[in-house]
Amino acid sequence: MFLFNSLFKSHNIYELYACTLFIKAITESSPIISVLNLAIGVVVGIVVVVLIEEGIHYLIRRAAKAAGTSSTVIRDIGVTMRVIAILVILAGVLSLTGLASQFTALAISGIGALAISLSLQNTISNIIAGILLFYDGVIHLNDIVEYGSVKGKVVRLALRNTWIKLDSGNIAVISNSLLAGGPLINHSATERLSRKYEID
Repeated sequence: MFLFNSLFKSHNIYELYACTLFIKAITESSPIISVLNLAIGVVVGIVVVVLIEEGIHYLIRRAAKAAGTSSTVIRDIGVTMRVIAILVILAGVLSLTGLASQFTALAISGIGALAISLSLQNTISNIIAGILLFYDGVIHLNDIVEYGSVKGKVVRLALRNTWIKLDSGNIAVISNSLLAGGPLINHSATERLSRKYEID
């Protein structure tokens, strides 16, 4: 208490300086303060990552619902987003606790991302194409579409592929990257797409 009283009542610059150095030494060297700062940093980091993940998940879920995607696909999107968020949180916690330096965490995450992207190149391509197809509204469930020699009704939209029921009753499964690459003819969406993109 004497230190705080002297800090606020003293007119001597040397006493003020000594008090501030003492308080700074206590707060920097105290393990309780360090743990408290670490805990606050971890909690704030987790909250920020979760909020960003929820915002992105909301936008993707909204686009998928507008495209008429099944609840299974929307659930899969949520699971994928949560896995990514957990990995980001884990990397942040390792970095904050000092278990991994920033360079090591960055290097490990870069190598991991490269390995995953190379092994999942086709899958990632199909997922991105699926998201773009959902967002653009090019196809919806029950649309009559034609891709190459395949013509039929869209019965399932997924992130990686689209199922088209042919007139013969067979189901053709076409990857979304192929559909996005075209030529895709949607016989049911002429009016909808003309209105959306103001096509005469």
